[in-house]
Amino acid sequence: MAVIWWPAFEMTLDHAASRDALAAFLRRKSDARAVEIEELHLLSGGTLQENWLLVARYHGGSLDGRQRFVLRTDAMTKLGMGLDRAGEFAVLRAVHAAGIMVPEPILLESGGSVIGKPFFLTRRIEGSALAPRIVAGEIGGDREALAERLGRELARIHRITPPRAELAILGAPSGDAAQTRIAEHRRFLLGSDEPFPVAEWALRWLMHHSPSPVPPVLCHGDFRTGNYLVDAGGLAAILDWEFARWGDPDEDIGWFCSRCWRFGADHREAGGIAPRAAFYGGYEAESGRRIDPLRARYWEVMAALRRLIIAVRQRDRVLIGGERSLNLALIGRRVAECELELLLLTEASEDME
Repeated sequence: MAVIWWPAFEMTLDHAASRDALAAFLRRKSDARAVEIEELHLLSGGTLQENWLLVARYHGGSLDGRQRFVLRTDAMTKLGMGLDRAGEFAVLRAVHAAGIMVPEPILLESGGSVIGKPFFLTRRIEGSALAPRIVAGEIGGDREALAERLGRELARIHRITPPRAELAILGAPSGDAAQTRIAEHRRFLLGSDEPFPVAEWALRWLMHHSPSPVPPVLCHGDFRTGNYLVDAGGLAAILDWEFARWGDPDEDIGWFCSRCWRFGADHREAGGIAPRAAFYGGYEAESGRRIDPLRARYWEVMAALRRLIIAVRQRDRVLIGGERSLNLALIGRRVAECELELLLLTEASEDME
């Protein structure tokens, strides 16, 4: 596949005209006399979306005073999966209203007329989501306490079940989440010009070991280390809801415990931060449901296959979409790691049965 380099996209918000348009939009939405943007810069991390720190001074109106927000908007190229910004904002509003630990959603601009693409604002929460620092134990407090708290918070998310009018953006849940995911992954493999024999093997394994369906719940869809915020004391917020959907609760559990999200700390199976028992214990205590190891392992196989597909899509944002990102290019090299993990997991799972 040829490498195509498009000219580097300019960061829209770096233009004075865009900042002026943004300030005017904020003023109108708050009925302020004036709004001054004091600070606006791109935050680190985020391969799927751009997150900007926005500090604004409101003069009058509903947000009078100095406000600190995070502005979340589309990245330069798209993955082709997940919710758009309007959909993600709707989910954020629903889970915030349910008392889930998320940044407070402030406002949405879905038309793209202000800065050239849709965006929304959330309240800025202090902390860090940098996975290497969290896994290294530099932040986030006690490791097992953090894993236990994450398990409890995930169980609270899973208490949200369909039908929910405020979550109509997610559509109707499927009767069998595993079969839905298998169909999604099959479509990708059939549409690819590249052969992925290990992925084909994993898909066949998933088809033959599919568990009985359970009632759907709200799944975060990307619940993992790197997508939650911690401070010195522990968990501060759950971030990045663009993959939220109705699904099987063990899907989130398998994703969190997947080896690809341990960031090198493979012996700490719960997100690279603690033994699996700490995370499971928090989830089970809050949900009242025992986690079946066989079901969890099934969804870890599904997670490894999904991660392989995402790695290919991320790579293609560079090779085909032209985004100049070393990070995305390196993610493309994770395909081989996912293939090895799929072989190890399916072999181990046969021994468990």
